[in-house]
Amino acid sequence: VTLTYENEDVASLPSFEKKGYRTLPLLYVNGKRISDSLAARARPSQTLLSYLRDVLGLTGTKLGCAEGGCGACTVMISRWVEGVEVGDEDDGKGGNGSGGKIVHYSANACLMPVLAADGTHVTTIEGVGSVRRDAGGGGGLHPLQSAMVDLHGSQCGFCTPGIVVAIYALLANKPEVKYVEEHLDGNLCRCTGYR
Repeated sequence: VTLTYENEDVASLPSFEKKGYRTLPLLYVNGKRISDSLAARARPSQTLLSYLRDVLGLTGTKLGCAEGGCGACTVMISRWVEGVEVGDEDDGKGGNGSGGKIVHYSANACLMPVLAADGTHVTTIEGVGSVRRDAGGGGGLHPLQSAMVDLHGSQCGFCTPGIVVAIYALLANKPEVKYVEEHLDGNLCRCTGYR
C-alpha cells in the first residue's frame, strides 16, 4: 500500500520504495501494531488526536482546548532511546552508549502530528485499563483508575482520562508519588476551579 496525497509528486514514490524507504508509518497503539490499511489513512496535516478518534475509534482521549493547555488529550508515548541505561536519571539525550531503554512520556495528542508517532508506541486511556473483563477474569481497571473511582477523584469525568494517563506515564518512568503534583501542571479540571 502506498500513501499518496493531493498536490504531491506521486511519481517519486516508487523511487523511495526502491531505495528502501518506508512509505507507510509504523504505528503501535495500546499494545498492537496498526494495520497497513489503517496506517495508510494517517495524513501529514493530521493530529494524533484526530487519528486516534476518527480513524481508530478510540474516543477516550478528549479534545478540550486544542491548544495543549488543558491535558484532556494526554497520551503516553513510549520509545526506545539508545545510550541510556536503566536507572539513569538522564532525560533520554545521552548516556554511556552501551545500551538503551524504553522512555515513556506524556504528550498532548491535540498538538502532536500523527506522523511524529512513527516508530513509537502510543498508549491511550483504553490501553491503561477497561471496565470490561475477559472470560479468564483478566482485564479490568488499572489501580490508578480504581483509585480515581474509589476516592471520587473526578466530577464530570471529561478531564479524568488525561489525568490518569499523565500519572500513568510518570509512574512508568519514575515510580515515585512525590512528582505527581508537579507532573500534573499540564492537566486542568474545570469542575474543581482549574486545580
